[in-house]
Amino acid sequence: MGRVFLRHPGGLRIYSCAHCDTPLTNRGELVSTRFTGATGRAFLFNKVVNLSFSELEYRIMLTGRHIVRDVSCKSCGTRLGWIYEYATEESQRYKEGRVILERALITESEGFDEGE
Repeated sequence: MGRVFLRHPGGLRIYSCAHCDTPLTNRGELVSTRFTGATGRAFLFNKVVNLSFSELEYRIMLTGRHIVRDVSCKSCGTRLGWIYEYATEESQRYKEGRVILERALITESEGFDEGE
């Protein structure tokens, strides 16, 4: 296997993989904290970096039918949540292309001011 290249999302508050501390996203990308995953509370983000994606999967969720991919940390392989690829119901289309990260599987820490 070749070298794994990681990106840093920047920002004042950073969300990282709880297992290996790889940076994933920042608070500026947070859309909602009102989701539920397999481990409990989950957050919806616009953009997340340093992820690996599973094959497409058709799932029936509380909010309807969706086509999703599981997402895992690019560094350690820990499953962190999923990405919405397609929503069959019009009211759920805002989720398409956005990522759910399960709160129990990520940590939040201080980032840095990009203006400095």
